[in-house]
Amino acid sequence: MRDTVRVWIVAAAVPADELARYRAVLDADERRRAARLGAETLRDRFTVAHGALRLLAGRATGASPAALAWRPGRYGKPALTGPWAGLHTSLSYSGDLVAVALSEDRPVGVDIQLVAPGGDPVAASVRLFHPQEARHVAAGAGHADRALRFTRLWARKEAAVKAAGGPLWPNLGMPVHRGDTVECVRPAGPHRLADLPAPAGVALAVALAGTGPYTVERRCAVGG
Repeated sequence: MRDTVRVWIVAAAVPADELARYRAVLDADERRRAARLGAETLRDRFTVAHGALRLLAGRATGASPAALAWRPGRYGKPALTGPWAGLHTSLSYSGDLVAVALSEDRPVGVDIQLVAPGGDPVAASVRLFHPQEARHVAAGAGHADRALRFTRLWARKEAAVKAAGGPLWPNLGMPVHRGDTVECVRPAGPHRLADLPAPAGVALAVALAGTGPYTVERRCAVGG
């Protein structure tokens, strides 16, 4: 039987009553972190992201969302503590979209990325990525395609690194373009990647630790 990872895509812009519902389940530290963000849109996105994670993890564990606690690992990846430690979680946000992933079987990583309209994706890939991936980006048909290729590779790398719980920069050179299984550099180990359907101009990827296949259940709302 295959493992299952559940992924939700949540809009960061929500009505005031829904925003209040998310804010109500945050702990004191999360509220302080949100308050330190300058722009209101950033504060609201943080609130929606962390509130949605709490609501979804609470539903999966049967716990009160406000009671859940995460502890950062060696490289900062938060992991649920106490009686809820068996549930693996991952959170990502970009632009006006939030992605939440839950796995009851293996460590999980999710990453969502909006394609940046400017910049030079070819030069960035030469500087940051494996040479084969840099050639893949450069082979895109026009700037928009090259930017999308770069963003998809970045999302796959971030998802694998989040599943591994390691630092991003030592792993950026990790080849992720071909094949579903990749090898993180630090901490070392295999992770299985999957690209998920996403809106135009958005890249979305998920990874689970290990090489075994898994099923992805993609949701579109916290209530779904």
